[in-house]
Amino acid sequence: MAERLVLLRHARIVADHVGQLIGATDVALDPAGLRQAAEAADRVRRWSPEACYCSPMQRCRQTAAAVTPDLAPSIDRDLREIDFGRWEKRTFSEAAAMEPALVQRWADFDMGFTFPGGENVGEFMGRVRAAAERLVRAQQQTVLVVAHGGVIRTMICHLLGIELRKYLAFDVPYLTMVVIDLFDGRGVLSALWPPERKEDDRG
Repeated sequence: MAERLVLLRHARIVADHVGQLIGATDVALDPAGLRQAAEAADRVRRWSPEACYCSPMQRCRQTAAAVTPDLAPSIDRDLREIDFGRWEKRTFSEAAAMEPALVQRWADFDMGFTFPGGENVGEFMGRVRAAAERLVRAQQQTVLVVAHGGVIRTMICHLLGIELRKYLAFDVPYLTMVVIDLFDGRGVLSALWPPERKEDDRG
């Protein structure tokens, strides 16, 4: 079983989408994001990951290639961000103005809530928990996971035994790295590196 998970959020996406709800939209990193990811390689390398698991979205694949160029990532579709449906590429404020009652259900963490035209919150949580349990059972001792803000928040709660409705309490800017040491499948937060936050980001 794995002894350590290194959770890394992807780097900054193209500027046109910063501050928008970006889940299923497959956007790339911008030049600044590519530089940020390359600069983060030393910080990731110090943990000596033996395997890398990655969301299939190109923003995560680009980040993984930059931080661990010698470690081919295994793609796991359960590491995708939630699908915001028709709120994709809109800001939170725009979604709240369009459909305030639905946004309130999301804010209240209604596990039965489904983003209009998108994904159900409970199903999203379920697939992320399933991915986390597979990662815990990995053969390698230290596993790097390159994913999205919502995925990392959910994994933190699941592995640390925190109520899932608390997942929005964690701020996970671009290139945040969370190190969780594992003991009998349960986690202890060992390190947290949040880079300087320079912009609002929700993808």
